[in-house]
Amino acid sequence: MEEMNINMMAILVAVAANFVLGFIWYTPLFGKAWAKEMGFDTSIKPTGGELAKGMIFMIIGNFFLAYVFAHNIAAWSYVPGTKEVSAASNIMSATIFTWLGFYLPVDLGAVAWEKKSWKLFGINTSYHFMMLLVAALILTYM
Repeated sequence: MEEMNINMMAILVAVAANFVLGFIWYTPLFGKAWAKEMGFDTSIKPTGGELAKGMIFMIIGNFFLAYVFAHNIAAWSYVPGTKEVSAASNIMSATIFTWLGFYLPVDLGAVAWEKKSWKLFGINTSYHFMMLLVAALILTYM
């Protein structure tokens, strides 16, 4: 059996890139709208410990995403015909199918069962799509 080539440096870069993307997405871009839709009082600032805990959990989650996604992308390279398709096509396929199968259903469930708004759905699911796209780009080209 062939061994999968997994680039740990690419995984770490994807972790860092998605951490930065999350900060940008949920702070300057959509932070106020997201907080409003979540029902958070923006006048109450989280403590340093709460921020540290959130950042640590985010880094751990980003690592799991990048590590598993790297294996997923590498596994698809064994499918006949995959090597003849452009890298951009493979990146988009990995991103779209992972988002459709694993993120979109959970995001829709939040609207259906948790009574979250469609606006919050749009903010969160577009972030999930973008983080997959960023990770796929890094994991493919590094």
